[in-house]
Amino acid sequence: MAKIIDGKKISAQVKDECRERVAKEGLDVTLAVIQVGNDPASSVYVGNKKKACEYMGMHSLSYELPEETTEEELLALVEKLNRDEKVHGILVQLPLPGHIDEDKVIETISPKKDVDGFHPQSVGALSIGQPGFVSCTPAGVIQLLKRSGVEIDGSECVIVGRSNIVGKPMAMLMLRENATVTVCHSHTKDLKEVTKRADILIVAVGRPRFITRDYVKEGAVVIDVGIHRGEDNKLCGDVDFDDVEPVASAITPVPGGVGPMTIAMLMNNCVEAKGIQNA
Repeated sequence: MAKIIDGKKISAQVKDECRERVAKEGLDVTLAVIQVGNDPASSVYVGNKKKACEYMGMHSLSYELPEETTEEELLALVEKLNRDEKVHGILVQLPLPGHIDEDKVIETISPKKDVDGFHPQSVGALSIGQPGFVSCTPAGVIQLLKRSGVEIDGSECVIVGRSNIVGKPMAMLMLRENATVTVCHSHTKDLKEVTKRADILIVAVGRPRFITRDYVKEGAVVIDVGIHRGEDNKLCGDVDFDDVEPVASAITPVPGGVGPMTIAMLMNNCVEAKGIQNA
């Protein structure tokens, strides 16, 4: 039986540590969240971020803009928030409507307020080992592993998926922790042979229940970053949990695994942003 890595419990620890720091140091932290349009999933995420800010004793500013907002209007708002010294973190909820260039918007956010860790400067700093904001989901995975007692140093890590938001920064972070890292993707040959080498298998491929026990080495730690709503209306991940759990030594569930960590690390980044801007 695999150990279930409890993301709810670990995210609560991270949030409580941030909350204590905010209270102890008397930090006045403000996160600005911009949502364009009313995508239902985005609305849920934005709501969760507001609740997390409230719990931490932080302020949140919410900008809910109509779907027809122009790129120029959105960029003007971001620039205004960049200049506002009372705002420490800026988050633009993705995806954006098709008529807006997401890359341009991300690049307009000040790197000092880029709490999502998506700005090219943040990504570049991570790749060469300099301080900077790290994407919240990969940062959350590192905390899940460390706080669950998983030995990363010297381990063989295989990441399935090479997105800019998860796969690539995840590889950089695992390298930083001295793992030997392989990144797989849709063109990888003999995928099962590669994934079965992994001591730590991190899956962010965007396909429901794609990874079965045939892909997993006996005793591997399996981290499932995916989230989908199945035909039965239940949430599931990229990993077939019921099939893989008997062969893994530890595994994250969906829901309740990686998901809660993303918001916890966002809150952590907001607190760090306050420190950076005060320096």
